[in-house]
Amino acid sequence: MSLKVYYSSTPFWRAEVLRVSLYISNTPFEDIRISREEFINMIKTGFLPNGKRVPFHQLPVIEVDGEIIGQTGAIARYCGKISNLYSDDNINAAKIDQVIDAATDITNLVSPTIREKDEQKKLEDRLLLKNKFLPRWFKYLENILSEHTSEWFVENKMTIADIAMWRLLGWLTSGIIDGIPTTIVDNYPKLKNIHYKVHHHPKVQEWMLKTYGKEI
Repeated sequence: MSLKVYYSSTPFWRAEVLRVSLYISNTPFEDIRISREEFINMIKTGFLPNGKRVPFHQLPVIEVDGEIIGQTGAIARYCGKISNLYSDDNINAAKIDQVIDAATDITNLVSPTIREKDEQKKLEDRLLLKNKFLPRWFKYLENILSEHTSEWFVENKMTIADIAMWRLLGWLTSGIIDGIPTTIVDNYPKLKNIHYKVHHHPKVQEWMLKTYGKEI
């Protein structure tokens, strides 16, 4: 199987779930980093630099044996399955899906503030995120973990759901989003523990060092 991942070089952004899951499982893939100029051109034209059509003019996408597949959740699930980070049980698979989709929903709450050009509105929106919307979502996720006997979201092992949440929390606690404190998840110990356990997985640390030159 030939597998390629297309996205930018930003740590903790949408494609990191795909890259890390594949790397952890030693699944061979080609990690293709798209420049800002190539990204903008893809949005306008719907084509990658190699001429491949992107279904929804969005990244990330993966290319599997010449077939381009988009949508972050869909390709996260695919990479989870081929990396043995999913579940064969239908109920547990659905529980994994709900966490992946929750991570996407939270990302989509924060993303508009990245693009906001009015600095005052940006700070107001992020104040709402910090004081209302993020705590609400974190409480939901903490409740899910509290009802489970394992330290992980599903079953008694790390799955793609945990990696998706690690990616999200790594982004939110990185300090790069003005108005969102690096301590934003500190009041949610089970959720914070998910981030810690995934982040300190030897293969994740190896990936970060290999890819970004440091253990971020």
